[in-house]
Amino acid sequence: MTSGRRLGLLGGTFDPVHYGHLDAADAARAALSLDDVLFMPSADPPHRPTDPRASTFHRFAMVALAVADRPGYRVSDEELTRPGRSYTADTLRALGRQGWPGSQIFFIIGSDAFAEIASWREYPAVVDATNFVVIGRTGTTLTRALERVPALRPRLRACHEGEPAPGQTAIYLVEAHTRDVSSTALRARVANRQPIDALVPPMVGHHIATHHLYEAVDNLHG
Repeated sequence: MTSGRRLGLLGGTFDPVHYGHLDAADAARAALSLDDVLFMPSADPPHRPTDPRASTFHRFAMVALAVADRPGYRVSDEELTRPGRSYTADTLRALGRQGWPGSQIFFIIGSDAFAEIASWREYPAVVDATNFVVIGRTGTTLTRALERVPALRPRLRACHEGEPAPGQTAIYLVEAHTRDVSSTALRARVANRQPIDALVPPMVGHHIATHHLYEAVDNLHG
């Protein structure tokens, strides 16, 4: 039953998932009173220059482990099982078929990724298809992100302003403390036999070690 519920949606390669992802989800959930947060690992991300290092199986498993003890957080294989590139517009349509209107979906995204949204497939229609929750990221302030897409400024809405008009979507800016960690740097630490305990949940770290993920030193950047 989706009536009146608010669904957070956090996509990415999650190669691997880490505390920065979880911090962003926590910040969005708190700021927008989200009922659930759905993590959506992508199979073939269009904006990533190289293929994910870990397989779809391992990336899905690591996200499942990361959210196992967090009520309301879950993982979907929608993009992993869908053929072709993993486009957000297609995912939103799939959620719509499951009964989720765009006005009830809150797409969680870092300010660095949001700065590139004009290059997304079906832009600007994709901005109408969901709410966006833009989380400040180190290196790209919310202000700088908006400078890249000035046409979207009229869509901005403060988190405390309440609901937009029925059926409409908005862009919410959330200033939050998220741990400064990237999957690229994390993979490099594993390859260099450095500890990652402070960067990932314990069960994720155990999965990485058990399956010897990211131990090769080639192709670290992606």
